[in-house]
Amino acid sequence: MSVELREISMENFRECIGLAVSEAQRGFVAANIYSLAEAKADGVSIPLAIYANDRMVGFIMYDFEPKQDLGYITRLMVDARYQGQGHGRAAMSQVIERLRSIPACRRIQTSFAPDNRVADRLYASLGFARTGEVVDGEIVVEIEIPR
Repeated sequence: MSVELREISMENFRECIGLAVSEAQRGFVAANIYSLAEAKADGVSIPLAIYANDRMVGFIMYDFEPKQDLGYITRLMVDARYQGQGHGRAAMSQVIERLRSIPACRRIQTSFAPDNRVADRLYASLGFARTGEVVDGEIVVEIEIPR
């Protein structure tokens, strides 16, 4: 599966905030408009649109915390119409590679709601392991990056 990650701009902003997960997943991920506001406010998060065949199919956001040598994938969502096609896995793989390319990055973390079985399976299949931490009710998982 090939996807392209693109910056959010005024040209694709409305399309991005119009994306939505299925009704059953609404409690698992923040709305894209909230994530974009959070990225603007924190000044460090990198929000990106996920495109497949020139069509926006999802959203991903990450940051790198140099004081902790930690990359963190804050958000991943794929619009309900495009789920189950590998777009989320492909986007996660690209962001993992972006973070791995940062010499100081020693770990990559993300988290998910305990009831989100799809996220649990996806992250485990990408090499994430549970840290034993629970933050804001979410299970924290991590990939260690040997240097």
